[in-house]
Order: sequence, then C-alpha cells, then structure tokens
Amino acid sequence: MIDVANLVEQSSLKGNYFSHDAYLQGDFEFGLLENRSGSRLLALPQPLIEALYATLEDELGAGSSVALFSCGRWWGKNFYQRFADELGEYYGKPLAEMEMIQFIQCLKECWKTHGWGTLDIDLKYYQNGFLVAQIVNSPFAQIAPQNLRSMCFLEAGILSAFFSKLTGEDLHCIQTNYESMGANSNMFVIGLADRINPIQAWLEEGHDHATIMELLCGSQSQG
Repeated sequence: MIDVANLVEQSSLKGNYFSHDAYLQGDFEFGLLENRSGSRLLALPQPLIEALYATLEDELGAGSSVALFSCGRWWGKNFYQRFADELGEYYGKPLAEMEMIQFIQCLKECWKTHGWGTLDIDLKYYQNGFLVAQIVNSPFAQIAPQNLRSMCFLEAGILSAFFSKLTGEDLHCIQTNYESMGANSNMFVIGLADRINPIQAWLEEGHDHATIMELLCGSQSQG
C-alpha cells in the first residue's frame, strides 16, 4: 500500500523563494532589513540615487556612463553569487541543473522583489548568440535626469556581469530602448562584445530596437 504521507513529502514542490512576504524580513523599526537567508539588504532612498546621478554628471559628464557600468558589473557579480547560492540551497541543486523556465522565473521574481522593476528575458535570439532583457518601471530610469540620454548603465552592467558568470563567457550589454527618454520600457542586448558593438553605430543612426535586432542577426549570418 502506498504511504501517502511519504509520497507527499518526497514530491513536495518548493514555492516561490522570492515571494515578497517571505523573502523580505527584519526589524523595520530599527532600520534592519534582511532576506530569508539572513543576509543584510540595503534600501536605496530616492534622494541618494538622485544625488549620485547629479554628482556623476557634474564630475564626469558623459563619462558617468562608464562609472555606472563599472559599478553595475561589480554589483552583478556579487548579485549572481548570492542568487546562485540561495537558490542552490533552497532547491537542492545548482543553477546549471535547473530548467530554463524555472531559472528565468526565479530571476524575474528576484528582480521584482528587490524593487528594480519588472524584468523579462527574451530567448528568441538565443540561437544567434544573444539575449534580450526588457525592464519596465525601472526606478533607476525613473529617477534619472529625463530626456538627457540613456541612464541605465548600472542595470546594463548588472546584466552583463550576471550572465557572464552564468555562462562562463565575458559578455557585454548595450541598451537599445530607454524609459529615461520617453519609451515604455528599457531594452538591453546581451552577447559577446565584438558581436554587439555595432549596436552603438546603429543607435547613433537612429534605429529602433526591432531594426537593430534585424541588423544584428543579419550581420551575423553574413559573417
């Protein structure tokens, strides 16, 4: 006879690790914020981010993009390691053994729970060697100086480092659509630097994201 209790215990499904109610913990009265594994979290108030943008703009001008991207790269490496460690312990298997759908869903939930907006990963161009990330309601874009230029270099750096660690390749990330310049979402193309670098020239020519992806895939097939 089947032991139902034992069967349920063995086949129990894990819930959403990044569920907002379960993941964010701490003593809010004393300003202590932790995740469910006990790691400290840092809340970034809007005035701090505004001051960061203003200071970088005053000191570096257009060069602020390099500083933001570098910060994002550092942030992304640490973010990936924590993400991998926590999910590996929770699900009992490394990221490499997770199904792609489960991995993408976990990343989307993690991004949202941390308050970075809504993330979606488009695998349409995966066979061509590219990933496309879409972020909606990015706090970094909403707080940035509007209609100035692309200001999501921090997120581009995070994405490039995160997927570099995941794939074992040194990947780059270039933004092709901008909430800070009036678009409905931020679009990012992730891939090997020598393959996606032509995007910069196409952006200067005024091409939109869809056209850029056509050009990108077309240039690859010709090569």
